[in-house]
Amino acid sequence: MENPTDRPDRPERPQRPARPVAGRRFYDGANRPVTPKQFRPDRRADEFDDRPARPRGRGGSDNRDDFGADRPAPRSDRGDSRPPFRERSEGGPRGGQDRPRYESRPAQASSIDMLFGLRPILEALSAGRTLEKIFLLRGTKNSLVTDISTAAREAGIQVQMVPVEKLDNLTRKNHQGAVAFVSPIDYAPLDNIVSGLFEEGKVPFLLLLDRITDVRNFGAIARTAECLGVQAIVVPSRGAAQINGDALKTSAGALNILPVCREVSLHETIRFLQQSGITVVACTEKAEEAVGSTDVDFSGPVAVLMGSEEDGISPDLLNLADVKLKVPMTGQIQSLNVGVAAGIMLFEVARQRVAQA
Repeated sequence: MENPTDRPDRPERPQRPARPVAGRRFYDGANRPVTPKQFRPDRRADEFDDRPARPRGRGGSDNRDDFGADRPAPRSDRGDSRPPFRERSEGGPRGGQDRPRYESRPAQASSIDMLFGLRPILEALSAGRTLEKIFLLRGTKNSLVTDISTAAREAGIQVQMVPVEKLDNLTRKNHQGAVAFVSPIDYAPLDNIVSGLFEEGKVPFLLLLDRITDVRNFGAIARTAECLGVQAIVVPSRGAAQINGDALKTSAGALNILPVCREVSLHETIRFLQQSGITVVACTEKAEEAVGSTDVDFSGPVAVLMGSEEDGISPDLLNLADVKLKVPMTGQIQSLNVGVAAGIMLFEVARQRVAQA
């Protein structure tokens, strides 16, 4: 029986280079994965034994070499190297200007002019500047807030008491509890418009918009109204679309030509127009008669009343209208966009006036 100790020695296998530790990754200056020199198969395992140990870098990596004058740093073929993390500027974690304070907040449209602070808003009201809407911090009680509320009420400007989160979402600046939107147009008094039309010998042709909240719908309606000869648009001071850059753009400049009247109460406005001899025609799907099917004379003074995108004309305003008409439809949807319906109604008025001219 062969003695196991008498077996010839096996030939020694070539020593394999050490392999990287499982789970450890190494990256170069350009943040690309690399294999360190001590783990390359073309290097001897004992080649780096005499080199002093280096302190480990961030994340446990020990492949950060010190590049000196005799050993230049490697160059990346993708241009300048990029750090694996975003560096902050001086001033601490919140003092830098490298990124906005609220990353998810949408930026306000550049076409909207805003005022900040109680005193600047009060001075703007005193100077007669046209403001679209005013937001005040809820719970603030001082003389400036009282003066702003009183002046805005007299000018027919809407004032809302909101929490601080609402004001912070409107602007990143120091608002001091007060933010106001400046209107890009100047509103005209309705009584001056009506009296001026009669004095000039013109037949009034007005458009009343009840709670049209979409700015693009409002802009499109204003464009159609100006093209068809409407002399003024009347909107309520509350619940109407804000006239901003989008509305001006959609109107193709019509809002810069066509007067816009902002009234506190459309209920009183309709009564004033009726007392002035102007017929109020309401466009509603609840009407029994359709446009063109009845002999309604639109050649005289007329004011067309259109309702909101959701529920149409308010019931109290609808009861005050002199004439109620609907747009005839034979399709299955039985619904029109308010801008399209307004165009049909205004065209019927313009058609009759052109035919009798």
